[in-house]
Amino acid sequence: MSAARVYLDYAASTPVDERVVEKMLPYFGGRFGNPSSIHRFGQESEAALDDARRAVANVMACRPNEIVFTSGGTESDNLAIRGAALAAKGSRGASHILTTPVEHPAVVNACRYLERHHGFRVEWLTVDADGRADPDDVARRLRDETAVVSVIYGNNEIGSINPVAAIAERCRKRGVTFHTDAVQAASQLPLQVDELGADLISIGAHKFYGPKGVGALYCRAGIELEPLQPGGEQESGRRAGTENVPLIVGLAAAFEITAAERSQHATRFAGLRDRILDGVVHAVPGARLTGHRLDRLPNHASFVFPGVDANRLLAALDLAGYACSSGSACKTGDPSPSSALLALGLDSELALGSLRVTVGRPTTDEDILGFLAALPALVEAQRRTVAAAG
Repeated sequence: MSAARVYLDYAASTPVDERVVEKMLPYFGGRFGNPSSIHRFGQESEAALDDARRAVANVMACRPNEIVFTSGGTESDNLAIRGAALAAKGSRGASHILTTPVEHPAVVNACRYLERHHGFRVEWLTVDADGRADPDDVARRLRDETAVVSVIYGNNEIGSINPVAAIAERCRKRGVTFHTDAVQAASQLPLQVDELGADLISIGAHKFYGPKGVGALYCRAGIELEPLQPGGEQESGRRAGTENVPLIVGLAAAFEITAAERSQHATRFAGLRDRILDGVVHAVPGARLTGHRLDRLPNHASFVFPGVDANRLLAALDLAGYACSSGSACKTGDPSPSSALLALGLDSELALGSLRVTVGRPTTDEDILGFLAALPALVEAQRRTVAAAG
């Protein structure tokens, strides 16, 4: 048993930075006004909202009015895909969506919803063995009736980074709206909008040391979105509902800190990640890396192990003091194989033996040494258990 519990699941969620908590606290107390109210209390909240919007826009190098605050990454993905697709269908009869089979469930299920309830046809792009889409393949599949293309930036399950800028260029040439889910990437990679080229970019605060329950969507000027919920005219009519000022203030503070400190953290994260990648492959017989070895998120390591049940391995690791994941936190505990791993060409039995290890700001060298020392015996014990049960 590890002397102290070690958290290695920063892709699932991060602790709120103390500096962020300090920024948020006044808006849970005396500065509680509704930002839509015209009195002084409302004006204080409105000013905080405006400051937060400018801060996020500054990090992304865009205009403040191109930022829409949401309840998190899932809502941002849904507003982007459903909002853009329905707007395109209404304006020009578009009914075709392009996306990949390795997207986060928020994207996959938003596309399936449109297919099931609004008559869209979803076409699934082919990905390579590392889970990456080919920009030229995207270009070949674009049609006049394509409403929206969505390709994840940094993959939450396998860590691979997609060539988003090149895909955006292909879409722009055909006048097709392009969305990227950058929820996982936002804590690790730059998000300047002109460099990425995407029309819609989703982020969620709890992935970069901000609070849960708040996110944002970058929506390039001129892109039409059909709102998901009717109500007031908040967020320039794109997202009705009184804004959650304390959490939005927290998102902006966390995003600014992340951008300012990204380089120093990324270098350290990559060193820890590489130690995990090399250590696991060498110490665990049959261990196989998933995702690209080099073009991957700096803090992300992921594997599959033959003859292992991932959920049992996670439970064993937890008992040993190490908190890890088998992929998307939205899927952990599901006994079926990951569709993302199956898309890489892995068979279902191997896909059931996945492990994701992600490091964060508090992670130490000693944490990784302890994890690497504990893992081989735990995997071997799980293999004996699976073999005995079979």
